[in-house]
Amino acid sequence: MSTTTFIRTADLKGLVADFNAAGIGVAGPARTSDGAVDYQSITSFDAVVLDAQPRNSLKQFFLPPTEPLFKYARQGQDVAILEVPMSFPPRVLIGARPCDAAAVEVLDRVMNWDYKDEPWFARRDATTIVTFACPGGDRSCFCTAVGLAPDATRGSDLLLAPAGDGYVVEIVTPKGQKLVDAYAKRFATGAGVDATKAYRDTARASVEGHVPARPDVIRAWVETHFEDPFWAEISMRCHGCGGCAASCPTCHCFDIVDEPETLTEGVRRRNWDTCQTSLFTMHASGHNPRHDQCGRCRQRVNHKFAIYPARFNDILCTGCGRCARTCPAGQDVTEILTRIVAMATGQGGAA
Repeated sequence: MSTTTFIRTADLKGLVADFNAAGIGVAGPARTSDGAVDYQSITSFDAVVLDAQPRNSLKQFFLPPTEPLFKYARQGQDVAILEVPMSFPPRVLIGARPCDAAAVEVLDRVMNWDYKDEPWFARRDATTIVTFACPGGDRSCFCTAVGLAPDATRGSDLLLAPAGDGYVVEIVTPKGQKLVDAYAKRFATGAGVDATKAYRDTARASVEGHVPARPDVIRAWVETHFEDPFWAEISMRCHGCGGCAASCPTCHCFDIVDEPETLTEGVRRRNWDTCQTSLFTMHASGHNPRHDQCGRCRQRVNHKFAIYPARFNDILCTGCGRCARTCPAGQDVTEILTRIVAMATGQGGAA
């Protein structure tokens, strides 16, 4: 069990003010001008919205939608490579959802696979993640089916759960302990984890059952049903817009392009991309191994629930449900996974 402490709501507000005074960047879920909730920079804890899931995820703080990898300049017959900074100022992400914090840790594996992604880990080192136990999600949430929970600590440095006039604080990592030690005046002895049990149990109950918790069954079926008609059926609904990947906390595909800025200078940049568009796998020869939306829809499910688990012993999904909420065609991953389990267990058509 993680060690715990306690912070009153008034001190939590003061803590954010302390961060700002120390020049530490702070971001959290806050209202946008159109009334939605996004993770964004904040200057006061009063702006934090804890009862709605942000549209975006934490991914953008570690893998920005677009970023320079290096700059280049032609100097006569030579080309000079100009490195971009690989150090980042300290930052605290506060009010994050456990499913989003877990996604960051899930991606650590692929970002340190065949090479270490320096920008990713430089931002990771500079960032402390403070999550708040989720009050429970809507019908699209299914974190418990992928080994998580509304109060999961994975990927968090500190996890807060409401109790009385404040929050019980679980100190999960040395980085979280360092933050508590640095601002010890804001923390106090108070209620333990038991004081949050009713809140946690209610949140978990609101999510359990949305998808059968059978990741091994899903993986086995996906690995053995590559040509199943099911893929063509679900792809009929897909527009190939990539909205699911953009909102997903674990989708991490990107493209790399060289962009001229002047006649002699330019920048090599990486930009978010998605396997759901036809150009993603288009070869220079004109051949496309995923030439239709059926293959692309299959790839998305296959990658998350079979390929990634086979390579990293982890699931490339945290059950946040954003893909279902974002899809303009109503493609619902909870429906897809539930049907796969039913087919695999002989309860829903051919297996």
